[in-house]
Amino acid sequence: MNLNESRLVYPWDDALPEPGRAVGVADGVYWIRMPLPFALDHINLWLLRDEIDGRTGWTVVDTGVARDEVRALWEQVFEHVLDGLPVLRVVVTHMHPDHVGLAHWLCERWQAPLWMTMTDYAVARMWARPPDKGAGAGGPTGNAAVQHFAQHGLTDPEAQEQIRSREGYYSSLVPDMPRSFHRLLHGHELQIGGRGWRVITGYGHAPEHASLHCEPLGVLIAGDMVLPRISTNISVFDIEPEGNPLPLYLDSLREYDTLSEDTLVLPSHGKPFRGLHERIAQQHAHHAERLAELLAACSEPSSAMDVVPVLFRRKLDMHQLSFAMGEAIAHLHALYFEGKLRRSVDAQGIYRFQRV
Repeated sequence: MNLNESRLVYPWDDALPEPGRAVGVADGVYWIRMPLPFALDHINLWLLRDEIDGRTGWTVVDTGVARDEVRALWEQVFEHVLDGLPVLRVVVTHMHPDHVGLAHWLCERWQAPLWMTMTDYAVARMWARPPDKGAGAGGPTGNAAVQHFAQHGLTDPEAQEQIRSREGYYSSLVPDMPRSFHRLLHGHELQIGGRGWRVITGYGHAPEHASLHCEPLGVLIAGDMVLPRISTNISVFDIEPEGNPLPLYLDSLREYDTLSEDTLVLPSHGKPFRGLHERIAQQHAHHAERLAELLAACSEPSSAMDVVPVLFRRKLDMHQLSFAMGEAIAHLHALYFEGKLRRSVDAQGIYRFQRV
């Protein structure tokens, strides 16, 4: 355990839910885990005891990806965890595949409504369409992604072909979306199990991420906004090539300032922990360090591909490299839009950033 992590408190230590089973973490709140086909190999999902219109059952928060093994594990959860009660509602924190991939299946399986923010619902519906169904369909891969990353220095033909071949990868993990939804808005309060859960929206990681805070329980379902061991990915992709998401993310973390330091944080990856404000301070420090390192590295004109090794000192597979490129661009853009870097285009049409 590194020094930063040692400052957090893990109430369940290294205990994890068994596949298809749940661990109670607060009154009426249960933790389950599902596998992911990535280097980040799991996602935490949450079950909340609920009552809607006189019906007793469950609210599900986040869904896992659309894979047969995940559906099979869900069936075990239905059999062993739900006490014979139905799923009444599906809440999704944001539109990334591990969070929304099985929303359509769960909503159909239980005839339950979906709750999401408007922006993330719209993007998920657009990207879930097959790649041949028009602009934006299939997700942030394929030729548009190749062109975007090539403009930032990823010109290796083999790497480009791997990115191109992943066209439709999003829609393979999110094959469909419910045709209607209930909108989550910042500051609104959902009544779940007789308690109020306040919606806290955040930006930078996803278009309009929703966390849920229950003050009576002292619990924050943080989604991907606050993670205990890894930093939240902040990327610029081809859908918004001039985006500047890093300041949006860091500013969004201020929304948690009023929450108690004793808050039990339920993250989407890693283990439930206490130490919310400590972890947020660590994130601010982490990104400040990365920005300082990039500023120093850009003493000569540098592309995003040039500076990936500054941010990531380990070997990356193609899935990781695409996120690393997006993150490198996001950090360069933060410095560029702040006026600390200038940007030019070289003879090969590649963006180069240099310290002012």
